[in-house]
This record gives sequence, structure tokens and C-alpha cells, in this order.
Amino acid sequence: MKQKAVNILFTSAGRRVQLLRAFKQAYADLGLKGRIVATDIDPLAPALRVVDRSYLVPPVSDPDYVPALVEICQKEKIHLLFPLIDPDIPVLARNRLALEATGARVMVVPEESALIAADKWATYKFFVKNGVPTPRSWLPQDIRKEESLRFPLVVKPRFGSAGKSVFKAHNTQELSFFLDYVSDPIIQEYTSGPEITTDIICDAEGNVLGFVSRQRIEVRSGEVAKGKTVYDPQVAEYSLHIAKALGAIGPINVQCFLHEGKPLFTEINARFGGGAPLGIAAGVLSPHWYLAQAAGLPLEIPPLGTYKVNLYMTRFDEAFFLTREEYEQTPSHRL
Repeated sequence: MKQKAVNILFTSAGRRVQLLRAFKQAYADLGLKGRIVATDIDPLAPALRVVDRSYLVPPVSDPDYVPALVEICQKEKIHLLFPLIDPDIPVLARNRLALEATGARVMVVPEESALIAADKWATYKFFVKNGVPTPRSWLPQDIRKEESLRFPLVVKPRFGSAGKSVFKAHNTQELSFFLDYVSDPIIQEYTSGPEITTDIICDAEGNVLGFVSRQRIEVRSGEVAKGKTVYDPQVAEYSLHIAKALGAIGPINVQCFLHEGKPLFTEINARFGGGAPLGIAAGVLSPHWYLAQAAGLPLEIPPLGTYKVNLYMTRFDEAFFLTREEYEQTPSHRL
């Protein structure tokens, strides 16, 4: 029987070179045919240089964005679609029917869950509702009513991404300043201790295929630059509980701090995390699993929690050099 080729589309590919190379390796390991296609708004996005086909598209806020993706899915015969930045997720979830009418499977959480992940206040209420330990949080109108506050506090955007505009307020004066400075902020108790991100790999039906926890040792521009894999039974239990309550589809990651030895969960990112290549290297072979499932190949998945612990990752920059012709060759979505 002729083996099915599998074509994948990654939106807003940006700097995610290592993740896309992991998918390329999975194609080779499986002996599978297919194309990796990526989009971005920037012709200099590094990840566009390691894929089989690349397209420039409008910004996610543009009304032409989804029609552009539909057009690309049709032309490239896409089977799986993965977002790689947070702003894409609610848009793809909201337009799932139009995108999947092309034959692609949109590997994102349901629309309601996408809104929970995108809005940190909604995330906080979701954690409280589902019995997940989390730092106390407030909106500006609520914290101004608090008579006694314990500093420091963290101020960050409700709809922020990539760790941007996150500030620590040490007193009431700093808190007042950051509440005015940060757009649409949320305030959280400050938590110390190791910061743990857990990648949870779910299939298109919401089944959990695997998970891996990794400690962030050093972060640069919101993405882990140095890290190591770890295992904590409480973190694992709550992370899987979050994925189930969220109705997760595709890859998600959840973040927590081990504060005084106990996890306090802070965020949900409904996509591949920036440190996902560390989890893949540790044995959670999500690219292989997604490709094999899409191709109808036999799938061998180890028991949950099976991965190499204390595997370290340290990253460095790599450059691509383009001629003017190469710079201008990436086609727009107008095919």
C-alpha cells in the first residue's frame, strides 16, 4: 500500500529553527514523504530558511490573515496546522471550520480554551475553579481595595506574550507606576523558586501522548536559553489535570514555580513551547508521533512520564546569509 505523504504548516515561524529541524529529522527517521511549510510577516524570519516552502502573510490582526492561510492550506495540501506564537491561537481556534474545510487538522485547543489561555485573568480563574494551586491575582480595581499588600508583586499584561512588559513592584509607589505603565494589567503575588515548564503533547482527539517538565535556568527575550529536564510528581499530576480540564488538542505547555517545594501555576501556552526541542531530545518525540498518526503509521509511545531527566540544554545563535535575490524570493500569500 502506498504510504500517505504528510504536509505540515507552521504559522508565525519566527526563530523556531530547532523545532522545525526536529520535524525534518522525524520525516527522515520515519521514512515519510511530505513538506514543511511555514508563514511569517518578516522575510528575514530565520525559520523560513529551513522549510520546504515559505510564505509571507498579513499580520494576524488583518482580515486577510485567515483567507491567506486557507489559500496556502489548499495549495500545499496541508494535513496538520500548528501555531507557534500566542496571538495566532484564538484566531485559528475561532476559524477552525474554514481552515479544516481544506482538509487540514488545526492542532489548537477549542475556542473557549484558547481564550482562557490568552487572558491571564481567565487563566487564574480557571486554575481556581479546577483546584490548581496558583498565586493570588487581582485586577487593578480590586487591588486598590486591598488594605494590606505583601510586596513584591508582579505586574504584567493580561494578554501579554513572550515575557514582555513583566515588572516587579517593591512598594505602593512602584505598583502605582506600573499599573499606569502596563496596558490592561493583571497583578500577581510574587513567587520565587525554580520555574518549571511542562510540555503536554495531545493528539487531535485530545488524548495525552506524553509530557516532559523542564526547568528554566536562563531566559532571553521570553524564551529559554538554558534549561534542564526535571520530574516532580506534583507538577506532573497538576499539569495533566490542566490539559484534561482545558480539553487540550495538540501541544500545550503550562508554567509554574516550585515555591517552597510546592508548585504554583501561573500560565498556559496552547502551543509548542520555545524549549520544546529539549523535551524532544529527552525522548518525548512529539514530531514523530504527530507525523506517524497523520500518516497512519504504527505508533509506539512509551508510558507517560518516560523521558531522560537531568538532560541540559544550552543555546547559541546561528546566522543565515542571504543575497538580495534570496531575500526577495519568499512569495506572498497571493499565490
